[in-house]
Amino acid sequence: MQHHAPHAGATFEGYYSKFTLPSGAQLVVVISKINQVKIRPNVLSLTYIPHDTRPMYQTELFIDALDMRRVAKGGNAFILDMPGIGFAKWDEDGRMEYSLKHAAFSLQAQTTNRVPWSSETDTPEGPLVHLPLPLHWHVQSFASDCNFKMNISDYDCPSEDAAGEATVHQEKNWATAFPTAHMWLQGRDGEKGICCAGGEILGIKAFLLGYRSSDLNFDFRPPFAVRMLGIGPFMSYSMDWEKRTFDLSVQSFKRKIAIHASAPVGSFYSLSPPFAEGHRENYLGQSLRAKIEVKIYESGWIGAWRLVREDVFEGGGLEFGAGYYTPAGTEAKFN
Repeated sequence: MQHHAPHAGATFEGYYSKFTLPSGAQLVVVISKINQVKIRPNVLSLTYIPHDTRPMYQTELFIDALDMRRVAKGGNAFILDMPGIGFAKWDEDGRMEYSLKHAAFSLQAQTTNRVPWSSETDTPEGPLVHLPLPLHWHVQSFASDCNFKMNISDYDCPSEDAAGEATVHQEKNWATAFPTAHMWLQGRDGEKGICCAGGEILGIKAFLLGYRSSDLNFDFRPPFAVRMLGIGPFMSYSMDWEKRTFDLSVQSFKRKIAIHASAPVGSFYSLSPPFAEGHRENYLGQSLRAKIEVKIYESGWIGAWRLVREDVFEGGGLEFGAGYYTPAGTEAKFN
């Protein structure tokens, strides 16, 4: 939980929650703050992605004030306070509460549990989280159970999405520098799941990845999932915004994972990620209609790779950011 709470000295901190609603629709809430900037320092956004053919809905607010603080000194509980709008907060046990009310929307949500990264490490970075890295990524919960009430003023949501039970995936970023380019993907099917983020920062290309199932659980992180000075014998990746595809292969001495992710053109919406001068509008494209194909191989110290698992995650998340997102800085919002 300590990783999810506010970090003193961070240049920016961002919180991401993705709700899977009763109709099959998904709701994304982003709260982000950049310290010591005057142009768009704070963002609150809400994006509703329907399960049917209805259009997507988005409200992105550049709010004046956002106070991120711990509830008690030395404790893990904290609050993100947005005067005139409401708050998001997490208690000592990692349970979350949203209470947001705006002219465009309202959201009340409370989680009842937390599904952490793994039993071995509380965060994708593992021991790397304690290093003074320029950028950090944390997954707070893969799929928390959640009670919610929601209303969007100028949008006709299905009645089952007005209130009920949902699941929510929660993440956080904090940093002292900003990535040149990045990718993100996330998929879940019952107890199976995959989550991955990475890209380029300060000349280093690196990824963090976790695969979860009832019988197979593993992570990849540097020194395997990294390339420096063009050297990275254990990892390769490529992305193509025009085709909306991303491929990643990472291996250790005994295990390898190969991922191919794709999403339909027209399923992407934009967000405003943080940069040194403030949040830049439309510098990130994300789809929650991706197909993520996963192949897992195992091998002894010597011998060929043996395919041991194939999975396909439908309705997954796929994100292109900054240098990997061709429309960056344009007026396009849904593409």
